Amino acid sequence: MRLIMIGPPGSGKGTQAKLLSQRMNLVHVSTGDILRDAVKHDTEEGRRAKPFLEAGQLVPDDLVNEIIATRFSGEGKPRHFIMDGYPRTLAQAFSFDKVLKTEELPLSAAVFLNVDDEEIVRRLGSRWTCPNPSCAATYNLNTMPPRLQGVCDLCKTPLLQRDDDKPETIRKRLQIFHKSHDDILLHYRAQGILVEVLGRGDVAAINANIIKALTQKCVA
Repeated sequence: MRLIMIGPPGSGKGTQAKLLSQRMNLVHVSTGDILRDAVKHDTEEGRRAKPFLEAGQLVPDDLVNEIIATRFSGEGKPRHFIMDGYPRTLAQAFSFDKVLKTEELPLSAAVFLNVDDEEIVRRLGSRWTCPNPSCAATYNLNTMPPRLQGVCDLCKTPLLQRDDDKPETIRKRLQIFHKSHDDILLHYRAQGILVEVLGRGDVAAINANIIKALTQKCVA
């Protein structure tokens, strides 16, 4: 089986991709891991990607496409895989289509883990961090709150909410996601391979629903 995992930040996409790779014996292809590995081994692509990664910026489409094309060519290419973090743009989706067609590796499904924006804001916006560098403990007000509100359990330092965890920042990230991924969803829906699964609830239950949806899709 050959899958693409799609989901907004905070949807649990990475967790589900790992679970599916283990359960279905698929190679877990994480774009972030591939890029970091290229930098670590000082490859030509890694040297070109390094400045973007160090600046916290997205690596340009053409470079990411080149790295993915290399990964999916030759004798060492994965034949059964799940993509995590790629494609991020419609241009990347078109490029991946061409690579897979050339390598005769048709996609089985593109799985969209659908979580509404307000739930994402609730999940990510509930994280608070201890600013003490020797502690740096993190808390989630919904799932793992501190014993005393606003105070670190371990070192008693007042907790802070990082800018990335503030609701207004999360909403901006979601706007960027929808702007780039809505077209990708339409792209795979037009190919008849889009599978949509609700991403709320227990991790194991969500995973079971994905397996069920994939089974129905592939049998159909």
